[in-house]
Amino acid sequence: MPKLGVPLVHKNGPFVGPQTFMNVPYSTDFSTAEAVVLGVPFDGGLHPTRIGSRTGPASIREHSQLVRPFQPPHATFNPLELLQVVDCGDADTTPSIIEESFIEIEEAASEIYSGKAVPLALGGDGNITLPLLRAASKAHSDLVVVHIDAHTDTYRGDGNQDYMRFNVATTFTRAAEEALIDVESSIHVGARGPTNDSGVFNHTRDVGYGLIDSTELFNAGLRNTAKNIVESLKGRSVYLCFDMDFFDPSCAPGVCTPTWGGATSREGLDFLQNLTGLNLVGADINTVSPPHDISGMTAFLAATVGLEILSVICHSKGLVE
Repeated sequence: MPKLGVPLVHKNGPFVGPQTFMNVPYSTDFSTAEAVVLGVPFDGGLHPTRIGSRTGPASIREHSQLVRPFQPPHATFNPLELLQVVDCGDADTTPSIIEESFIEIEEAASEIYSGKAVPLALGGDGNITLPLLRAASKAHSDLVVVHIDAHTDTYRGDGNQDYMRFNVATTFTRAAEEALIDVESSIHVGARGPTNDSGVFNHTRDVGYGLIDSTELFNAGLRNTAKNIVESLKGRSVYLCFDMDFFDPSCAPGVCTPTWGGATSREGLDFLQNLTGLNLVGADINTVSPPHDISGMTAFLAATVGLEILSVICHSKGLVE
């Protein structure tokens, strides 16, 4: 394992390898890895004002160089070493080309699932979760989702054209229709207004999902809510979808759909830490939009979210007590 901040130099000459998440080794050999970082540089190209999350993986990797592996007092272990994390590069996507890109994303994730590793995907917009769930559901038949986001992404999305059915607002509507997950055990956390549809929360519940909106979340307390989620999903295979607009724009401005009233960086990271106990079998971090970021602060925070998720995976795999 190379030291953090030191470029990975291959033995076949004076060449520096590609920039990877926290400078872990680049590899497509998953035989020893317990977790694999996968970049998914895709966005649907439909947002009316903010196109740019297709460059999210590169920015998260760049700013991950600022992240250190130990997190005392709650995590005094190095998850990169315990999980033998590798970064396999990016899925071969073409932004705005939905069907072909979804196939490529699913195939890339499926290769990771063919071994014992857990994929941690770096997006990319909220579209990426659907093909990732398609791959995860093939590997784990009892899959449930914990979706942490300012939006439920469970709009109706009626229509015959791909862009109407498959977009960032319909990801979990389609996931339910495709029976990729146990909908009734899956939970959306942190949704808040303003929205374009006054009935979207009711529709989300009508589809069958659990929904803890932001008012309920902050009234109950983020830490208590996290612990309740862990207790309710004990023994289940959990896919964690983390949209960076869960955070308030004051600490995560570079997202596709910034929404005021979200978690502070401290609150959001503490919430993740208290998800320890979930059996994470896959995860993604999405919606970082570098053209709208300020000094890389959103990408830096997203990289820290990635480290927190890897720490939870260490517990999932029984590598730490």
